[in-house]
Amino acid sequence: MRLPALLATTLALTCAAPALAETPAAPGIEAVLAADIRADDRARDQYRHPVETLAFFEVEPGMSVVDFMPSGGWYSRVLIPYLGAEGSYIGLNPDVGTEGGPGFFAGMRETASRFPAQAQGWVGDNGAAVIGANIGDEAIEAMAGSVDRFLIFREIHNIRRLGWFHDVATTARTLLKDDGLLGVVQHRARPDAPASYVLGDKGYQREEDVIALFSAYGFDLVGKSEVNANPADPADWEGGVWSLPPSFGGAPEGSEERARRAEIGESDRMTLLFRKRP
Repeated sequence: MRLPALLATTLALTCAAPALAETPAAPGIEAVLAADIRADDRARDQYRHPVETLAFFEVEPGMSVVDFMPSGGWYSRVLIPYLGAEGSYIGLNPDVGTEGGPGFFAGMRETASRFPAQAQGWVGDNGAAVIGANIGDEAIEAMAGSVDRFLIFREIHNIRRLGWFHDVATTARTLLKDDGLLGVVQHRARPDAPASYVLGDKGYQREEDVIALFSAYGFDLVGKSEVNANPADPADWEGGVWSLPPSFGGAPEGSEERARRAEIGESDRMTLLFRKRP
C-alpha cells in the first residue's frame, strides 16, 4: 500500500495517475524484465534470478518495499515498475554523515533529495512512488510500521565491515509491519571458512552467521532458497568475490584465467527470508 499522503508529497517522486482516471495496472514481472530500460541489466538475470527471487520474498504489486543500498539501481529498475502506481519504493541508504570523500560514501549522502530524481532517470514517471532516505532521517519514524518488505541484495558484507548492522537491523524492525518480511541475498562463504575471511572485506559471508545475526535482532528465519546458488564458485578467492564476473579482479581481459572465471559465473549466494518477531 502507498505510504501516508503527506510523506509521499514531501519526499517522493509521485507517479500517480491523473485525478479521476483509473490507476493503470502494474505490469507483469516478465514485461518488466523485457523493458528497454533494462537492456544493460539483462545479462545478469541468469545469475540474479529476479523472478524467482522476488517470488520467494513474496513481493507483489501495490506493496511498500525498502531496497537497502540500491547503488546503481539494478533492482530499482525491476521493483519500481513491478510495484506499480499503487506501490511505494523506498531507496534507503546508511547514515554516512560527512565521512569519506567522493565515490562510495558520496553516492549515499542526501538520498532524500538525490535519489528520486536519479530513479526517474532510470525508469521515467511510471511505476511506484519513489522515496529516498538515509537511516536517521526524520522520514524513518514517519514511515514506522508501514513497510511490507525490507530487501538487502548483496550488501551484508559492507554492512558488517563498516559497523552498520545494528542500525540497519533496528531500522528494519521500525519500518516493517507486524507481519513484514525481510529478504536477503548475499555472497555465500563455505561453512568452514575462517573468521578472517568473512569479516566483510572479501564479500563472502557464512550463512549460519547471517541467520544468527538477524535472529539476535528479532527476526525469525522462515525459509531458504537455493535459487541464487552457484556450486561452481569455490568461494575462497584471495581477491574476494570481486575475482568473479563482472569485476574479474586479477584476470586481465583476454586471458585464459578470465575465460575460466567467466565459465564459473557470478558468486554462490544464499537467499534467506525472515519474519519480524513480535
